Amino acid sequence: MPRGRPRPTLRPATLLVVPLKKPTTASRYAEYTSLALLLPVSTFVGYAIGHYLDKAFGTTWLQIVFLILGSVAGFVALIRQIMRDSGDDGA
Repeated sequence: MPRGRPRPTLRPATLLVVPLKKPTTASRYAEYTSLALLLPVSTFVGYAIGHYLDKAFGTTWLQIVFLILGSVAGFVALIRQIMRDSGDDGA
């Protein structure tokens, strides 16, 4: 007879399917407001990183590189959100 606590029996996992709720008008406004802020914020963050690296390394061109990278990142996020929204069945 084994000593200690008894081992629990393993059961197969069950999958709970929850129906998706239709987004409310307020949640859609919040999504699009965040998209409106996403592009300028990502551009500024890219510029700030480039500025910091320029100061740290004594260069002058990293600002431009990271400004472009921040802008591209903002556009990519914007396009992904638009593609996700255009796939929704709701109007």
